[in-house]
Formats: sequence, C-alpha cells, structure tokens
Amino acid sequence: MPLVCLKRQGMRKFVPRWLWGNVCLGLMLWSQVKVWASESADPPRSLTLEQAIEEAIQNNLGLLAERMDLTIAEASVIAARLRPNPVLSFSGDHLDLLGTGFNRENNGGPPEVAWRVDIPFERAHKRELRIETALYTKQIAEARLLDMIRKLKLDVSQACIDVLLAKGNLALQRDNLRTFEELVGLNDIRVKAGSISPLELTRSKVAMLQFRSNVKRAELELATAKSRLQNLLGRKVPSDEFDILGELKSPGPPPDLDFDKLCEMAFAGRPDALSLERSQARSVADLRLQLAQSKVDFLYGAEYRRQQGIAGKSNSLGFFFSIPLPLYNRNQGEIARVRAEQQQLARQAQALAAQICVEVKTAYQEFRSARDLVESIERDLLQPAESARDTSAYVYRTGASTLIEFLDAQRAFNETMQSYQEAQAQYRRAVIRLNTAVAKEVIGL
Repeated sequence: MPLVCLKRQGMRKFVPRWLWGNVCLGLMLWSQVKVWASESADPPRSLTLEQAIEEAIQNNLGLLAERMDLTIAEASVIAARLRPNPVLSFSGDHLDLLGTGFNRENNGGPPEVAWRVDIPFERAHKRELRIETALYTKQIAEARLLDMIRKLKLDVSQACIDVLLAKGNLALQRDNLRTFEELVGLNDIRVKAGSISPLELTRSKVAMLQFRSNVKRAELELATAKSRLQNLLGRKVPSDEFDILGELKSPGPPPDLDFDKLCEMAFAGRPDALSLERSQARSVADLRLQLAQSKVDFLYGAEYRRQQGIAGKSNSLGFFFSIPLPLYNRNQGEIARVRAEQQQLARQAQALAAQICVEVKTAYQEFRSARDLVESIERDLLQPAESARDTSAYVYRTGASTLIEFLDAQRAFNETMQSYQEAQAQYRRAVIRLNTAVAKEVIGL
C-alpha cells in the first residue's frame, strides 16, 4: 500500500495515502458547507443607515452587473499584452499522386516537401500603445463603478429616510388613534351618565374611524418604503419584519460652508469627472495607437525544403520578407473617429463642469432652506401646537368645549408634527444630496 511520509517535530510518521486523501476531501467538504451556510443565513432584520449602505454595496444587483465591466476591462488588458502568433506552414508539391510515374523520359517532379515558419514583426510600438489604451479603459471602468456606488449610496440613504419618515408618521397616527379610542370610551361613560348626548358619542366614533383609516394608510406607506429599500439592498424576498434603526433628528449647528470650495472639492473628487478625465487620456492614447496602426508590419519567414527525384535528393533553406503596400488602407477611418471622439469628450467635459456646478449650488441652497425650515418650526410652532392640543383635550374632557373645537386643535397639532417630520426628512435628504454632489461627507447626519 502506498504511504505518505510526513515529518513533524523530528519524527517520521507514515500515513496511508487513502487516509490522507479522505482527510483532504473532508476538509474541502467542511469548508464548502460553511460557505453554503453563510450564503443561506438569513440577512439581518434591523439595520442602521450605514449598515444598509454597506449591504447594498455588497449585494445590489445593478452594482454586481456593473462590476463585470471591470472584469471585462481587465480581460482587455490581458488581450492587449498578447503578441501576434507565428505561422507554421507545411506544403507538399509535385507529388506523384495521380500515377504518372516520374522518370527520365517524362522528366516529372521532383516531389518536394517544405516546412515554413513566418513571424510577424509589429512596428511603431503598437503593443505598448495597446496596453496603455487598455489600462485607461480599466481606469474608466473603475471610475464608473465608483460613480455608481456614489449614486447607490444616495438612493439607499434616501430610501432609509423614507422608511424613518413613514415610521414617524405611523407612530403619530397611532398616537392620535389611541387618544380618540380613549376619548370614545370616556364619551361612552358620559352618555350612560347623561352628561352628553348620543350624537356627541357618534361624532367621536366617526373621528376615531377616520384616524383608524389614517393608520392603515400610514402602514401601507411604511410597507412600500421598506420594500423599495430591500430591493436596493439586493434582497430577493422582502420581509415584513425588516426595519431601519434610528430616528429623524434635528440638525446641529450649521456648518461653515463655502460654495466655491465645495465646487473645487466636487471637481477633484467626483468619480464621473475622473471618468471623463480618464476618457480624454484614453482618447489621446487611442489616437497614438491608430496612428501606429497606419504603419505596416513586416513579416519574416524561413523555409526548409526537401526534394527527392530521379536525379537524386536535395535539402534547401529559404528566407522570406514581406511588407504590405499601403496604397489604399492607411487606417484613415479610425484616425478620424478618434479625433472626432476627442472633440466630443471636450464638449462633454464642459457640459459636466457646468452640471457639477448646478448640482452643488442646488444642493447647497436646498440644504440652507431645509435647515432654516426645521429651525423655524422648532422655534415657533412645536410648543404652541402641543400646548393648544393638550389644553383643548383637557377642556373637552371637562365638558367646557365642543368636539369640533377639540378636532380643530388636534388637526392643527397633526399638521404641525407632520410638517416637522417632513422638514426633518427633507433636511437629511438635502445633506445627503450635498454630500453626494461634492463626493465627500462635508456635513454629518
């Protein structure tokens, strides 16, 4: 039986080869089972905004497809490094396969057998230029992938904010419903005691049913927001138990931002600007490559030929050199294409520069407006609306006001709280858009 010899701590141990193979196979199966277990594990049900962004970067289906462009670009670099293959030829000439019978009378033949090798010789550094162009193409794919990640972060962050906003609205509607359920119970007792008329109880029940409808609508909005977010995260089966941790918080002290500096940061750091810059560099390298392609390549060859006829045998060598005559095709079309592409990229660079300035300015103005709105609501509306609602509820319970007055106060409080929550969500969206426009976290959430 074959044995495997192992050395361990100065001792020689012999293990049967079949046992060693079974151990290796067992380790491979165990590692594969761990991989399958990790892939089949349920994703976490609760995530923070940062964890949601990380999961989307790992599992988003569109991003996974975009990553294949980088793999394709790496393959193009490999292809660019390849050299042209030599050509091996074999020929048999003047062979007596038709039965003529070569002799001195017909002077046929002699039969010839030849082996020939032709080696192309590329001129004008074409291989180096192909590699340079392919490397720029890879850099462009990397920049586009980073730009897609930048946009994906924006989408995921806004979807998380939509979930938090829907949760806040649902909590507000449930709180209103709970208040009116208690109010209906109080009015039922008051009707039995003869303190109020049955019509007042009916009106309070109608108001309670309206708030119950608002709760159902808020639950639907929350479920829709969660499903949209889970789709961005790459989860194939949305879960009803999925949740985003955190809350809509008020902004801190306004940071000191300079618009010109923000534009400079955007030009220097945005992946789409980097992608266009690399495209321009690739176009320059491509032009050099196409100009080199207009130079014809040489072809060197060597041949061994053997003749065997009635007069005797002979061995001979031959050498060959060939060059195409560039009378018609001098790669004029590709050269014109690359030059037109350079003009197109120059105009795209101007358009992108203007677009970046507009995006940064719009996001900056939106941030300032959203911040001012949140501050004004906190300063002028929150406390008065809450006090009016609590006072109206107390007065109504004592019987000193009507249900209409209490409903007006409750409606004003609801509108104020919804406006406040929407303003907070709008503020965080504005912060995210500004960070995305600059491609850097200039404002923390």
